[in-house]
Amino acid sequence: MTARGAASRFLGAALCCGLGRYVRQLQRLQLLFSPIAPDARGARQFVEERAAEFARGHPEVVLYVRNEGGAAPVLRAEYWGALGTPPASPPCAAVNGTVREELIANKTSEEIAQLATKLANQSGLDVVRIRKPFHTDNPSIQGQWHPLTNKPPALLVRGPRLAPPQ
Repeated sequence: MTARGAASRFLGAALCCGLGRYVRQLQRLQLLFSPIAPDARGARQFVEERAAEFARGHPEVVLYVRNEGGAAPVLRAEYWGALGTPPASPPCAAVNGTVREELIANKTSEEIAQLATKLANQSGLDVVRIRKPFHTDNPSIQGQWHPLTNKPPALLVRGPRLAPPQ
């Protein structure tokens, strides 16, 4: 936390120079609902109509469908590490501890499909303020470049009180 009250961090890069293949951060998506509850009708329609289409569109995401009687319908997303690092925890635990749960009670199958797509496109990290829009691992000790960096001193602007050199 900062003095402003919101979390912030410096801009980071995946790998050392920001280059690398895209790795979708979402690894598991669980749809938990009751087979008989009236508020899970949209979840049942999503499983019947749109789950196969979502799985074809996102082959790197594992979609689990579980019937849990008595519980409110939930869409649970489990993400990998912040920059695509593989999990270091046992496979029974959450992949990196970042788990998002969205309540889908009384939502239609279209709304659930949009929510699942949104969760699939997110990184799993909280939205934070970036302190600077640039970052380097090896900062320069010379300072930043500006248009007069390598110009001769005669071209520099002199103040009105300075006399010209003789």
